[in-house]
This record gives sequence, structure tokens and C-alpha cells, in this order.
Amino acid sequence: MKCLSERELQFLREYCTVMHPLTVALDILQGEENCYYGTLLPALETLMSKTLEKKNGLQILVGLPDAIVQSIKTRFTTVLASEDAILAAVTLPKFKLRWLRDQERKDQAKASLLAECRKRILEQEQQPGTSAPNPTPQHSAGSAKEAEFFSFSEDEESSAETEVADYLKSGATGLESLNQFPLIKKISLRYNAATPSSAPVERLFSLGSLILSPKRNRLSDQKFERLLLLRYNHWLER
Repeated sequence: MKCLSERELQFLREYCTVMHPLTVALDILQGEENCYYGTLLPALETLMSKTLEKKNGLQILVGLPDAIVQSIKTRFTTVLASEDAILAAVTLPKFKLRWLRDQERKDQAKASLLAECRKRILEQEQQPGTSAPNPTPQHSAGSAKEAEFFSFSEDEESSAETEVADYLKSGATGLESLNQFPLIKKISLRYNAATPSSAPVERLFSLGSLILSPKRNRLSDQKFERLLLLRYNHWLER
């Protein structure tokens, strides 16, 4: 058999190097846990930037990174310009505004989040029997009248700006940190639906072919379903 030439080996090395960010992004987006709609946009933006970084040092596949990035922009045009996708990404604590590299886009995303928070406050005020909680500080008996006299209601503009600023300054990256920001949490629950993926279903089909083999072709539907569930959920404890 004829061996591969040095140029062909170089082609394979460069191809693996350029396609590596794409394989990582696919594994992330095919995850069965903690994969929300807000993960899609940061994954695409990071994929495009990391793919373009692979251009340095290429000799044969010089145009492949640009072709991949252009294909991503063509395929996900509506997602890249979607305000819902931006809000979903910004309201995930592990992303916030970190995935945006352009300051102008960061300002636009922050403005969209602030506008959505103001909208949520107006919706709360319009609902009968609900009011925004205003925690009152503890005062002594002598200053109670003075505190009541100088009691000022905080407008929706300042409360929304305060929560957005505190959220973006917070260094927490876990979802439990959203409990400290009720408005941000409502927005995150509104836009961060679970991302559907066919990967778990395909894994189930592959496992089914191992159970329903040529030597076990007389299984009933119920027996096959039970064996499949037992095989797929073998890590569950009784």
C-alpha cells in the first residue's frame, strides 16, 4: 500500500486543528444536562473566534476557518441577531456579558436587559394585590417618626438599574445566584428553555440495536421496552 505523503499528513494535521473548536462546541450543545437556550449564542460566538484564531500557522487549509465562520453566520443568521437569544445568554450567570467582545454589543445587551427588567416591574405593578417589596431599615423608637416622615418610594428606573448593575458585578456563576436577583431570575426562566437535541435519542436507538439482536428477535414489545430501560438506566440505585 502506498504511504501517505508529507503534504497529506500536513493536511490531516491542519484539518484536525481547525475542526477542534467545532467538535468541542458540538459536545457542549449536545449535552443532556445544564444546556439551555442561552448557551447557544455564546457557543457560536466563541466557536467563530476560536476558529479564526487557528488561521495562524496554516499552510494548506488557509481558507477553511473563514469558510466555517461564514457557514455559521449563514446558518444562524436569525439566532445571531435575536434579542431573545441575547437575553437568554445574558441571564445565565456563567455568561452574563463575558462572551461579548465588542463594547458596543455589550452596551446594547445591557440596555435590552434593563428594558426587560423595567417591563417586569410594570407587569408586577399592574397585577392587583401585588406590590414591589420595599425593605425598611430598623429604627429606634425616637427616630421612628423621622423615618416615616422621610420615607421615599424607589422608582422602577432606579430599582431596575440597581439590580442589573449588581447582577453584572456579581462574580457568582452558579444558577443558584439568581435567587438574589428576582427580576433577572424571572427573565432567565422566561427565555432559557432547554435546548432540544437528538443525541440522547440516537444513543437510545444505538442501545436498542444491541438488545434486539438477530438471536433475540422474538422479544415482545413490553419485554423489549423493559430491557431497554434497564440497560439505559443501569446506574440508577434502587
